[in-house]
This record gives sequence, C-alpha cells and structure tokens, in this order.
Amino acid sequence: MAKKEYAFYPGCSSQLRGSASNYLTSVNSMCQTLDIKMTQIPDWNCCGASIGYAGSGELARHVMNARNFALAETHLPGQDVVATCAACWLGARETKDKLDASSQLMAETNEALKEAGLQYKAQVGVRHMVEVLIEDIGYEGMAQPIVKPLAGLKIAGYVGCQTNRPFGIAGESFENPMYLDKLVETLGAEPLTKYEQKVTCCGGALAFSEPEKSQQQIKDIVESAYDHQADLIVTPCPLCQANVEIYQSEINKRHGTRLDMPVAYYSQLMAVAYGAKPKAAGLDGHVIAPKKLQDIAVKVVPAKK
Repeated sequence: MAKKEYAFYPGCSSQLRGSASNYLTSVNSMCQTLDIKMTQIPDWNCCGASIGYAGSGELARHVMNARNFALAETHLPGQDVVATCAACWLGARETKDKLDASSQLMAETNEALKEAGLQYKAQVGVRHMVEVLIEDIGYEGMAQPIVKPLAGLKIAGYVGCQTNRPFGIAGESFENPMYLDKLVETLGAEPLTKYEQKVTCCGGALAFSEPEKSQQQIKDIVESAYDHQADLIVTPCPLCQANVEIYQSEINKRHGTRLDMPVAYYSQLMAVAYGAKPKAAGLDGHVIAPKKLQDIAVKVVPAKK
C-alpha cells in the first residue's frame, strides 16, 4: 500500500511528445521514490486553460473541469485531484471554488454533465503537486531518500504567477514565496533567496500577440539569474519552463545577447537527488541542457558502508 494515493490529472502538455513530457517523466520518478501513488483519472479531458477564455464562455470551461472531478469521484473516490501543471491547477481550483460557492452554477454544470451520465458532488479536493510535497510529505520527508545531494549548484527559484496568485501555496507570501528556496536547500543546493524575479510573469499569454513584450520579461528573468550567478532556473510551471527556455535564442537574435540559461523543474532536481539517471529525470528533453545537473545525475552513488 502506497503512503499516499491521489487522483492524477496530468494535463495535455505532459503527454507523449508534448512540451512538458519530460516533466511527467521526472514526476513519475520522484513519486516512485517517495511512495506516492498517482492514478490517472480515467478518460480525463483538457482543462480548457488555453481555449476556455477564447469565446466558449465560463460555463463550458467549468463543465470541462467538473467532468474531470466527477470522473475522479466515480473511479477514485476519496482521493484528491492533483495536477502538476500550474495552468491546469489554477483553472481547476477556480472551478471548484466557484461551483462550491454557487448552487446555480453547480446546477447548470451538472445539467450539462448529465448528458455524459455524470454528476459532480463536490467531494474532491484540488491540489498542485507542490502542495502535496509540502503539506503531505514535508521537507524532512523529501530529504530522507536523498542519495546525491545537489551540492555546488546555485539555483534561482522561479515561481512565476500561476502557482502564486490568486490561490498560492498555503502560508506563503504572494510577493516572496519561499517554498522553492526551501526545497532547493533541502536537496543540498544553494537557493538564491534574493533573486528578485521569482514571481514575475513570463509573458506566456503575450508570446504570440506581443512577442517583444513577452521576450523582454523573459530577458529580465534570465539576466537576473545571471546577475545572481545561478547555474540554472527551477520552476513548478510548464508554461514558464517552456517560455523562458525556448525564447532565449530569439532574445539573443533580437538583442545581441548570449543567454544560455537552463530552466528545469523542481521534480527533476528531486529525481536526480534521489538517484535517477538523466533519462529517468527527464533531462534529455531540454532545449538548453542543464549540464551541471546532468553531471550529478551520472555520478555513481557511493555504496553504503
């Protein structure tokens, strides 16, 4: 029996050949070590984060999320729904809060779900994977399986905006959340606690409509990491990871800069610290290779005396 069991909502970007497929690889490795059982919600659907605001209306977006909740209640009763994607978690949390607070919206949503033979009963919690790690496992619990401390790495913890507002992680400051810094320290690396860009938006929503504005925000995020002598940036958000990593080459062309800063997920740090090889930690899925993290991953774990 696993220590903890959850109804897992993986989200679209984590699927095979998706932009965050390496994120899911590292999460699976991390969870295996921590004895966390993540059971995918059967027949889950997109949360609507990308298209739900484009004209389909509020009800359709909430129905999409509520369908996932109802499936979890049916097939995985008593288990919280856990998302690894910040956008999925944000949208799902919003849906849960609004439906639980409005009997009219709940009734309208369930009327739509009736067409699929489903009903949302408001029996599930909705959580981000980071919440599970901090609240259910704890920093001491996360430290116990470490076999390769990440000593020598200087890491800029980039929280971004979607895991920080309006919900955030319980007990954390909106202006200066410390959970990524604490996690980095737990894994044996050096957190750059004065990194001032940690909650700046990466400009993901502007990437196509106003690329100059989006890329300026990314430039500030990356240059600040260099200013603080970071070896890499670490984030809990797939959109932040992709945006900040991929567009550095475009920024270099536009501004004549030489940005080449790796951007990794917290779960990749954990997987490596727990002994995972580069592929199992998803380190083979980057545009900018996190070489120093890869170097630690290939080290042989010393035999216990």
